[in-house]
Amino acid sequence: MRAAVIVFPGSNCDRDLAVAFEATGAEVTMVWHKDTTLPDGIDIVGLPGGFSFGDYLRCGAIAANSPICRSVITHAERGGYVLGICNGFQVLVKSGLLLGDGELEKNGRRAVTLTYNDSARFECRWVTLSPNPHSPSLFTQGLDQPIYCPAAHGEGRVVIRDEATAQALQANNLIALQYTAPDGGAAAYPHNPNGSALNIAGLCNPEGNILGLMPHPEDHIFPWQHPQQHHGAQGMMGLNLFINGIKNA
Repeated sequence: MRAAVIVFPGSNCDRDLAVAFEATGAEVTMVWHKDTTLPDGIDIVGLPGGFSFGDYLRCGAIAANSPICRSVITHAERGGYVLGICNGFQVLVKSGLLLGDGELEKNGRRAVTLTYNDSARFECRWVTLSPNPHSPSLFTQGLDQPIYCPAAHGEGRVVIRDEATAQALQANNLIALQYTAPDGGAAAYPHNPNGSALNIAGLCNPEGNILGLMPHPEDHIFPWQHPQQHHGAQGMMGLNLFINGIKNA
């Protein structure tokens, strides 16, 4: 299997994402954002997190308009797999790729967007993510354990346009991952670090081949990365999410 990781200026999590794909046995190619086409034979594309374009002036929208993104959109429209993390999630939302053509259907207002955290500050902490067992996402398919991983962002709050949109997201199970408290209960701050509506941590498209999320599962793919590993804590790694993506792609 072949994966491509798109590198934007400042996307300092690109190597972490490549290592996560490599841990599944995939061959990884790094692709610069100014390239116009993906290499031949790519099965899955990763849009990494970090501080793309300095995290200034709606970086997700800027990255979404980079030359390579047209090729990523074509790849996804043909059924290819795309995983966007943090800034990569912003790219998927701002490009309209994640939620389809209906995203701008009401007076130019997006159905879903990402904006500043409720705390009005950069949040960096470990969070617990609960996979939705009914989601069409082929990345979270069959995951029956929470994922414990870090989140680090200043603009990660998911905002939903109206109640009808919220109901549609829930009815169609497009909320693939939600923030939960460590005991599995409903998350409030700081377990939901940004104040996202419906505790949304990740969204997928109806076909299941595209997933975007704000936290960083690529930063907990080895047991030694668990912050309490030296006290014997283990499990809840993000690796299975990548295994699923590669296996289904």
